[in-house]
Amino acid sequence: MLSSADSRSPKYARIADSMRQRIARAAWPRGTRLPANEALAAEFGVSRVTIRQAVDILVREGLLEARQGSGTYVTETPSQDRWLRVETSLAALATIYRDTSPEILTIAESSAAPRLTPADGTPAARYVYMRRVHSRAGEPYCVIGIYLDEAVFQRCPERFRAEVVIPILAGLSRPRIARARQTFTIGIADLDVAQQLGIPLSAPVGEVRRVFTDEDGRVIYLGEVTYRGDFVRIEMDLKP
Repeated sequence: MLSSADSRSPKYARIADSMRQRIARAAWPRGTRLPANEALAAEFGVSRVTIRQAVDILVREGLLEARQGSGTYVTETPSQDRWLRVETSLAALATIYRDTSPEILTIAESSAAPRLTPADGTPAARYVYMRRVHSRAGEPYCVIGIYLDEAVFQRCPERFRAEVVIPILAGLSRPRIARARQTFTIGIADLDVAQQLGIPLSAPVGEVRRVFTDEDGRVIYLGEVTYRGDFVRIEMDLKP
């Protein structure tokens, strides 16, 4: 049953998400006849009207088909093109951004101080802040907030404004990135992220925080990235 406190998004949108996941995971394989609306309404604790609204979303997406006098059937599975890998090395991270060549939309640029902890390193004197949306083939897949040491930014401001920052940083001889760390967490989309990425409010997202420091322990880069959950996959070699 869905709780009204689960999300601020409409109930029918959340139910559609749940149904979409069942289809994607083959809990409802192609050709499956869905349970009656009354049964689904009882399962999710909502009205039949809400179930019909959720079903209508998936019908428009081509995943379901309502057949008169027969029921509703699964006709397709969601795309599983989780092409965006969350890399675990700086070299691989720089390469993936070179290979994907994302379309960049800068939605903010200013001077701002990042939120750093003592474990991150020593703050630089000033930072340039850029907030961007990265897209592929016109489809946005992440929102990223970048804090870049202003002294580094001034070395090639035109490139930093027009290109992905990490490959540029990785190619600089000075300052050299001496340490690169990132953390990955699972979260949900707030209103702003949902609007920027075109996903439902409270949809699952991957949140990555990256910190690069130079040889003096100064933080030259902080990236706070929110990825669409349906674009991301993580692959890791497990040590025996």
